[in-house]
Amino acid sequence: MKFFRIDLLTLLISLFILGSCKNQNDIGLPVGDQQINGTLMVYDDIVVKTDTDNVPTAIFAAGTKVPMSDLNDPILGGTEASIAAALNLPSGVAYTVPTGTVTTDSVVLELRYADGFYGDSLNSKYRVNVYPLTEKIGQKTYYTNKAWSYNAGGALNGSNTAYNIRPKTRIKTYNIVKGAADTLRSVAAQLRIRLNNTTIPNLLFNNATAITSTTAFQNAFNGFYLSLKRDQTSQVGGTAMFNIDSSRVNVYYRVVNNGVTDTSVVTLPFNYSVSYVKPRFDTYPTAVKSALTSTASDQTFYLQGLAGLRAKVSFPNLKTMFGSADVNSIAINRAELVVTPKPGTYLPPFVPQPQLTMYRLDIAKQRQQLPDANGTSQSASDPRFFSTAVFGGYFLPTPKEYHFVITGYLQDLLRGRLTDYGTYIATIDTTSRASAVAISSTVQTAGRVVAVGTDKSSPYRLRLNVIYTKNN
Repeated sequence: MKFFRIDLLTLLISLFILGSCKNQNDIGLPVGDQQINGTLMVYDDIVVKTDTDNVPTAIFAAGTKVPMSDLNDPILGGTEASIAAALNLPSGVAYTVPTGTVTTDSVVLELRYADGFYGDSLNSKYRVNVYPLTEKIGQKTYYTNKAWSYNAGGALNGSNTAYNIRPKTRIKTYNIVKGAADTLRSVAAQLRIRLNNTTIPNLLFNNATAITSTTAFQNAFNGFYLSLKRDQTSQVGGTAMFNIDSSRVNVYYRVVNNGVTDTSVVTLPFNYSVSYVKPRFDTYPTAVKSALTSTASDQTFYLQGLAGLRAKVSFPNLKTMFGSADVNSIAINRAELVVTPKPGTYLPPFVPQPQLTMYRLDIAKQRQQLPDANGTSQSASDPRFFSTAVFGGYFLPTPKEYHFVITGYLQDLLRGRLTDYGTYIATIDTTSRASAVAISSTVQTAGRVVAVGTDKSSPYRLRLNVIYTKNN
């Protein structure tokens, strides 16, 4: 018992000594429901500038999710996006023509929807134009402003029907069963576009050279150029996302062999696809062009999907915001940037983006995550990163704001650990469900946000809420 009491006393003394120590690394974001005892400062001496995000930063290669767009935005103007895609032979190997007499019944381009439609799905109708490419798609990366050559007078779709965009509505089609009765089945939401019965069937059934390999097939047929058009120019239109990896061309045919007739289908998947977004500067209204060309801080700034517009944010007087205090004596407990969409700019169908992203540039002008957002996507994560949910950027329906927690970044800027080579807010693809904060330029989101900038007369102005303590 004697030794037990000595050990217990030693333990208690050690706990008192350790409890009296203070570690500056413990100063920062609260954990759980801890209370911050600091001073609140609302900092609005911010400069924000609308900037372009398309060329040369936006690069698009083969991808599962590609946009087609014909959107008439009353604030940002028109947006057009198309798809260039190459076809593959079934299973990517040489195709063998069925024995017997083959007759094509129909050819259907099956475009599977992906999440991310933006625009009017209720009152607008759309037509999809399918043209043959007149240039080959290489296995490489392309910029989104790469315009593709196609035969505009040789549309492959027979009757150009106007469609509603219904990305969430399943449809019913017949499942062709070889040697048995066809069955009706429910399939994922998709656009089904009738093509002519000659172009693809002639390659499959009447061109022995073209079906010897995928390379031979793509030498004989460069692929499709797909564009979306509003049925009426008075309609708002929209941007639809398609999963090209699961889309395909189905050739339905009958074969008569020894007097027996059977129906069948041959399926050609897409081999490679790229996106073309028509440059939009000329279509921007005067207010947007002014925001892009003016040197003054924007009273209103614009964020746009399809690698369109982003906003550059800077804090020019950061090191003097605490007066004459030594910046090394200031500990930022919490810093939160608040972005508010401009009232009246987000009425349906132009709803606010569910989430935005925020990132910085390094000295080489490469995108880097903020310390507060540096989680699993970089090799050396920052201990100040908690989760994407803590970092924020999500639209809060009440009070209609976006909040970014940038405590670590502001502290590093204040103490000179990082240099601000450019800090940006941009749109983000919110359907990927990534565990890390995405920062890459992307055409896989189509939404936009019109936000209040540095208009100090507005209660919705861009602001930075800072809670800090001063160490003596």
